[in-house]
Amino acid sequence: MQETRRRVLDAIAEGPATGPALAEELDVSRAAVWKHVEALRDAGFEIESGDDGYVLESVPEFGGPAVEYGLEAPFDVEYHGSIDSTNRRARELAGEGAEDAVVLADEQTGGRGRLDRAWASPSGGIWMSLVLRPDVPPAHAPAFTLAAAVAVTRAAREAGVDARIKWPNDVMVTGEGGTERKLAGILTEMEGEADRVSWVVVGVGINVNVDPGELPGDAPATSVRAEVGDVDRRAFAQRVLEEFDDLRGDLRGVVDAWRENASTLGKRVRVETADGVLDGEAVDVTFPGTLVVDVDGERVSVAAGDCEHLRPA
Repeated sequence: MQETRRRVLDAIAEGPATGPALAEELDVSRAAVWKHVEALRDAGFEIESGDDGYVLESVPEFGGPAVEYGLEAPFDVEYHGSIDSTNRRARELAGEGAEDAVVLADEQTGGRGRLDRAWASPSGGIWMSLVLRPDVPPAHAPAFTLAAAVAVTRAAREAGVDARIKWPNDVMVTGEGGTERKLAGILTEMEGEADRVSWVVVGVGINVNVDPGELPGDAPATSVRAEVGDVDRRAFAQRVLEEFDDLRGDLRGVVDAWRENASTLGKRVRVETADGVLDGEAVDVTFPGTLVVDVDGERVSVAAGDCEHLRPA
């Protein structure tokens, strides 16, 4: 049904297109065409009907069908005005067998980040979780976090925000005095067996058209609004999804793209891991997302941990 509705929308966007012509082209009944048109109207699309047929007049600002319209990536979008957690809903869809699905929300009431930290998700941001079924071993799953970080950073930079990636999963903006403020965060979850992934959920939270004062947390925050003013959230979400789709086709190539957009490399860092704390210089990231830290001349590889950028000695 969703694919048929998408085809109806594409046809009337090039309109005018009559109901009988659409029914014949799509091999459905005229009543089905009418139901799809009404569903699109309910979703916020302005569709005029006249003697010549249906014509698309305008597209809604945001929402599932709006993001799907013109999206050059194979994702189906489930939209919620408000939801407790897009990752929770994405896990449900994954358990039901969904693939290449996106759960998108205007706001989250119970968003969580890494280490179960609270994540403020007010109306006006982009809060979404992608459901993937990649044919990769579990050890490669962290590369999807890198891909999402690169996709968000590229979209932000296209919008005029000087965003960079802080290992492992934060998109940051450096302000006056060198203060780093968080623009976006990524939380990747996975289920699988020893040799294969069953599903991967990539949660992406981006502070877009919100005020930083609405974003309490344990670290300074910023937003696209604070940096460059409000932007088209529909177009921004589409760019993230399209960039991510391109990147996931070459996971090993994602590492080079991550390096190009990183703020961590070359900095003195303190990394808190399950085995202790490392102080040194971040010198590289290797596949599938391992940070390499030079600690007193010895290179130490860190697969997971909390990274803090330190001021130069």
